[in-house]
Amino acid sequence: MITCIIRYHIDPFGRDDFATYARNWGEAIPRCGADLIGYFAPHEGSATTAYGIYNIENLAAYEAYRTRLAADPLGRANYEFARNARFILKEDRLFLKNVSHPPSRTLQP
Repeated sequence: MITCIIRYHIDPFGRDDFATYARNWGEAIPRCGADLIGYFAPHEGSATTAYGIYNIENLAAYEAYRTRLAADPLGRANYEFARNARFILKEDRLFLKNVSHPPSRTLQP
């Protein structure tokens, strides 16, 4: 399992648009095959940094998921919404693997 963390640099006056964008992904991402942890918008401190975080099996599954997301009606509409509203100034993706937890084991009584 890998975790994708998307860091967004958003227009501080576009926070409401980002919230709409995030709610739309809240429907589309799970439907297209990723385990959405959530989208996080500025609250205190930076007014321009936001995150989207989800888990996916591996990079091959990620590529298939991205194809499904691009074909999804809400996914296509959300990409278009962001492109037209221009509230996302920059985004970076980072793929991480959780190394702090050992593989799950069945506990013996």
